Amino acid sequence: MPEKMEHGKVMKVLVISDTHGRTDNLDKILPQVKPLDQLLHLGDVGNDTDYIEVIAECPCCFVAGNNDYYSNLPRERVIKLNGVTVFMTHGHYHYVNARKDMIRSAGVQRGARIALFGHTHVPYLEEDETILVANPGSLSLPRQADHCPTYMILWIWEDGTMKVEQHKVT
Repeated sequence: MPEKMEHGKVMKVLVISDTHGRTDNLDKILPQVKPLDQLLHLGDVGNDTDYIEVIAECPCCFVAGNNDYYSNLPRERVIKLNGVTVFMTHGHYHYVNARKDMIRSAGVQRGARIALFGHTHVPYLEEDETILVANPGSLSLPRQADHCPTYMILWIWEDGTMKVEQHKVT
């Protein structure tokens, strides 16, 4: 855990996306990252929500991706983690393949301090004084140059301090 105990209780959040029904890398990383306070999945889950909820052993939040055809998952969610407002969406309705200003704006409009998206299968991280915009990449079908599956660990303290760690599956 990062050394910031002076900021109060910390939440450890696993952020993943675009598993597309393939959980082998999730099965691989969970023993390395547990215990978790929350798991966030940013869409293209496949039919694995029940399985993920069991193996994560923590509360899980999901949003639907463009390939979650018959899912009852919401297109987006606004949640609070340790008092910090988080906007979650897959990103395809915000044209994240072409630009990031729309996802940033959508997060700001919803009063979020963090906007999380998937869809591109490429890790992304940008932060300014207003909002943190991030994509964990894909655990199953990465598209960045090294084609290494990726995920994020998000640490959020009670006072609103945040830290993001980008990880590769090794």
